[in-house]
Amino acid sequence: MRNTMELLRSPTFLSSSSFALSSVPPSFSVGGTKRRLMVLCSSEKSEKEDKMTVSVTGATGFIGRRLVHRLRSDNHSIRVLTRSKSKAELIFPAKDFPGIVIAEEGEWRDCIQGSTAVVNLAGLPISTRWSPEIKKEIKDSRVRVTSKVVESINNSPVDARPTVLVSATAVGYYGASETGVFDEKSPSGNDYLSEVCREWEGTALKANKDVRVALIRIGVVLGKDGGALAMMIPFFQMFAGGPLGSGQQWFSWIHVDDLVNLIYEALTKPSYQGVINGTAPNPVRLGEMCQQLGSVLGRPSWLPVPDFALKALLGEGATVVLEGQKVLPVRAKELGFEFKYKYVKDALRAIMQ
Repeated sequence: MRNTMELLRSPTFLSSSSFALSSVPPSFSVGGTKRRLMVLCSSEKSEKEDKMTVSVTGATGFIGRRLVHRLRSDNHSIRVLTRSKSKAELIFPAKDFPGIVIAEEGEWRDCIQGSTAVVNLAGLPISTRWSPEIKKEIKDSRVRVTSKVVESINNSPVDARPTVLVSATAVGYYGASETGVFDEKSPSGNDYLSEVCREWEGTALKANKDVRVALIRIGVVLGKDGGALAMMIPFFQMFAGGPLGSGQQWFSWIHVDDLVNLIYEALTKPSYQGVINGTAPNPVRLGEMCQQLGSVLGRPSWLPVPDFALKALLGEGATVVLEGQKVLPVRAKELGFEFKYKYVKDALRAIMQ
């Protein structure tokens, strides 16, 4: 238990964005390269209609990094909208990402103007102790950035306005339940995270009516380089792995590759509009998830992390891991989206290879 408690106190755990909401750094500065950015960002769209110019907020996060690589592999132009240019330049060095544009907050509008599309993934991590100040910052980090993006889209000249906005939101919209089943038509919950998601989505929907808006309600994203597994794997490697809390809470997950592919489809296909749940078709109880992870890692999964330990460290923020919801991707299936990883066992095996 001592090792478990030490890990719970670690920066990796406390800064994790694993449970459905992606992150961007909370601090920012505005550089002095506006003139250069205006030239780069106001350039004409690609002559080839199938090539996009995509502006991305939250590009330095777990999901954003993978999306940038996917866009680049298909030769799309990418504009990273960041609040920490130095961090973005470390993640996307010019020698490895020739032609990528990195813009600080004061330069976002120039980049959004002339983009084909915008992907909005920004938000402060939520797996931490929720003081009143932190709760305000969690909401503001999503709503403020989304508002800035939408304002920049709406103020762009018609012939330079992006045609699509893909904006992240979260399955926290539905509230927590051990018995309910939720799809895109389900009502919102009445807790704090539900309130955050409602305001977040409502802000994105203020985009000009000529702009197609897709809202991706993201579940727990699984991948080796970040998210939930970055938090959970060390427990198992220390032979201290097991369910968080009762293990009966629902775990609505998605492999990071499937999520990136879903965002990519939303960028390129006009039928992707409105709310789309970014979750795999087979959610599991957290206890089963931990059992499967232990099996893949060759480690036991019987030692639970008790409720009181999480509550002592995270306070109200522990609800993110102690509660859950069973969310189904009904809309994605209707749209014909093909999940590469439908079962958590297959996803974990692929990730841990």
